[in-house]
Amino acid sequence: MSPTAYDVVIVGGGVIGSAAAYFLAASADFTGRVAVVEKDPSYQSGATGRSAGSIRQQFSTPENVAISRFGAAFLKSLPEHLAVDGQTPDPQFQEKGYLFLAGASGLDILRHNHAVQRAGGAQVALLEPAELHERFPWMRIEDLAGGSLGLADEGWFDPFALLQAFRAKARSLGVDYLNDEVVGLELEAGRVQAAKLASGGRLACGWLINAAGIQGSRVAAMAEIDIPVHPRKRNVFVFDCRTPLPHCPLVIDPSGLYFRPEGEGFICGISPGEGEADPDCEDLEVEHALFEERLWPLLAERVPAFEAIKPTGAWAGHYDVNSFDHNAILGPHPEITNFLFANGFSGHGLQQSPAVGRGLMECIVHGGWQSLDLSAFSFARLREGRPLREVAVV
Repeated sequence: MSPTAYDVVIVGGGVIGSAAAYFLAASADFTGRVAVVEKDPSYQSGATGRSAGSIRQQFSTPENVAISRFGAAFLKSLPEHLAVDGQTPDPQFQEKGYLFLAGASGLDILRHNHAVQRAGGAQVALLEPAELHERFPWMRIEDLAGGSLGLADEGWFDPFALLQAFRAKARSLGVDYLNDEVVGLELEAGRVQAAKLASGGRLACGWLINAAGIQGSRVAAMAEIDIPVHPRKRNVFVFDCRTPLPHCPLVIDPSGLYFRPEGEGFICGISPGEGEADPDCEDLEVEHALFEERLWPLLAERVPAFEAIKPTGAWAGHYDVNSFDHNAILGPHPEITNFLFANGFSGHGLQQSPAVGRGLMECIVHGGWQSLDLSAFSFARLREGRPLREVAVV
């Protein structure tokens, strides 16, 4: 018979929930029992496996730079941390950098972000148009005023490999993964006493972590908490190009378009710009017209070789967007003190999972943030109207 009481119940077994489970189970100072409740153990519809699988240091928020610096270091040492029975995970990290491009109107923002990143220890370089042309002669630069290139700890990797590595290691350390769904919470005396399951069961808990992705606001509502986290669909398109693009990084165009190599081909996508419609959406239907009508012209405008490309596939996934400031909501609720947020990553959850998982462990085991001070992401900023705005959202 499965236990009905745990020291920690984690709602959501994606990369954030599984990272928290791993760091708890691996902590020498934690001896409790952990359960991860995940309704889709195949992870076919989850955000993690449908991610573009990227990591970068180029953010506008110092805390995000620090989070991703740890994430990159962890990714590079994955076998050291997450090997199980001699099996070492390989995330296939392609450390080829991000390249943020800017026209004249975006150059000041690029320079400001660059200063923040350098102050945080990130290895990034500002490039003049002539330097862009020298490094990337296949790119049209006439409308560009500059670019920012990540020189280390940036690139892309296999998101499902990271998720499965966290999950396998957590399970090997005694974490229980339950194929179920949390449908309610029992509250008493300012604490979550138990999680109610769709199967009819009940899990008493000492702590509850909300790592439910696009369902995060629904789980918060079970505790009578309102958070501005919304499910937003993002389309990713795959295409082939016959012309090689030597040393191609992940490119962020001023239009919002991104593209990068993927195997022998490329992937691309775009997020809605300021003022564009971005409705809540939980379906996974690909909006194929977006590629033909918008992305292909933008691709061809930036890279002449992309005028003759062949679309070969596409998929859709979701961001759990924090509409307040596009940054995560992390840590305990001020009144329901054993309710921990890990919500609203706005597309950054995969790369932030190592630092967030470690931080949540520290909140439970040590009573607060230890390795990195993540208090800037607290729920309190929502109540107090203090946005911690992330400008560099892709």
